[in-house]
Amino acid sequence: MLPPDAPEHAAATVARLDGLVIAGGPDVEPVRYGAEPGPRTGPPARARDTWELALIEAALAARVPLLGVCRGMQLLNVALGGTLVQHIEGHAEVVGVFGGHPVKPVPGTLYASVVPEEMFVPTYHHQAVDRIGAGLTASAHAADGTVEALELPSGPGWVLGVQWHPEMGEDVRVMRALVEASGPA
Repeated sequence: MLPPDAPEHAAATVARLDGLVIAGGPDVEPVRYGAEPGPRTGPPARARDTWELALIEAALAARVPLLGVCRGMQLLNVALGGTLVQHIEGHAEVVGVFGGHPVKPVPGTLYASVVPEEMFVPTYHHQAVDRIGAGLTASAHAADGTVEALELPSGPGWVLGVQWHPEMGEDVRVMRALVEASGPA
């Protein structure tokens, strides 16, 4: 856990890490991607947004393996100039209760090399990627077309974001891939 700190400390913090996970949490403040808050958008977590965006920038610059989980994937997208859908009807309708749905990998992506088949994933979100950020590629989708994984295929190091919560499921391949990417070369 890296509690919010001043953004100027992000590079020094990341320099001490083998890998970084940006975890799930509250909605990303819409001003971060040039939008006004919608009626279903949660209250801002400005200090956390600022700190985690600085950590993402530092991890990309230092080529530290990066995994974004749910909000973390959304922040990765925003950090690279993307936008979000502020509310998807039918998602995370019951507070504190995880749902789930199948996710299909895009062949030839990093994600597909880790999880090559469609799988059922634990979800808890009501926001999603809208416009994909610079250099990112969608690497998995839900049946309705929602982007469920993003990666930076030609960028710095191992960078993956997943819209679901791998820590809540039984499939450990995504987490194992991060650990392997974070180990000695």
